[in-house]
Amino acid sequence: MDTTPTTHPPAPTERPRYRPVEIAPETWVIQDTAGEDQPGPAVHMNSMLIRGAQPVVVDTGVPDNADRYFEDLFGLVDPADVRWVFVSHDDIDHYGNVGELMRLCPDATLVTSWFLCERLGSELDVAPTRWRWLDDGETLDVGDRTLSAIRPPLYDSPTTRGLFDPVTGVYWGSDCYACPVTTGTEFVDDLDPDEWAGGTGVFARWNSPWVDLVDRDRYAAECRRVEELPLRAIANTHGPTIGASDLARAHEIIRSAPDLVAPPQPGQADLDAMLAALRPGAA
Repeated sequence: MDTTPTTHPPAPTERPRYRPVEIAPETWVIQDTAGEDQPGPAVHMNSMLIRGAQPVVVDTGVPDNADRYFEDLFGLVDPADVRWVFVSHDDIDHYGNVGELMRLCPDATLVTSWFLCERLGSELDVAPTRWRWLDDGETLDVGDRTLSAIRPPLYDSPTTRGLFDPVTGVYWGSDCYACPVTTGTEFVDDLDPDEWAGGTGVFARWNSPWVDLVDRDRYAAECRRVEELPLRAIANTHGPTIGASDLARAHEIIRSAPDLVAPPQPGQADLDAMLAALRPGAA
């Protein structure tokens, strides 16, 4: 995938609109993208809803898309019915609307961890009486199913936990298994296979640059924690959903991450070129 930035950014356009997509029974990815009006590839900014006996919201979207996020979410579930809000880690594209969401859902409990609460501090505008701490390897009973918090093999925050639903076989991988896109895409089988593999590898290396330092056997064991789940799909924040037919390839890409070579990220010369293009009179 070409990650070279364009030196003449186009004028901003209205953010594209993508409706929620049902990826498994009573399970929706709430879609959003960022960067389609900017140079270079775009990324999804997805979240998820499990509409079971006790509905679970998984991640809360970004503040600059709050109106659409709440419209999409509450078009699928009544705020009064939401019982759990799971935040996978402490980046704003995951907790961005959590304060307002918890205000709108009076009976919801925020499923988080001690370390996430410590790192966010006063930014976490939710009373501690509404917290439920769930660490890697622990489970959460949500009425008609027991969800498992399982950290994905790649991550950019030490607070990261994925979430596995044994009823549907859907695993929420947070930032892992992500892939840049040209436009919003529901499933990875709508992408060119080579572009998907390349984009996933680049995202993996850029988002988890430490991975080439790991012991390969221990890393393989971390990968197997997810691979050996009875999976039917992997959803994530920053890419299309991976369906059953593409799971083996996705596991292969993530397993190979320590030995992949990613292109260099844009540097100062690229920034200088973009700034020059924004100056009055620039061609």
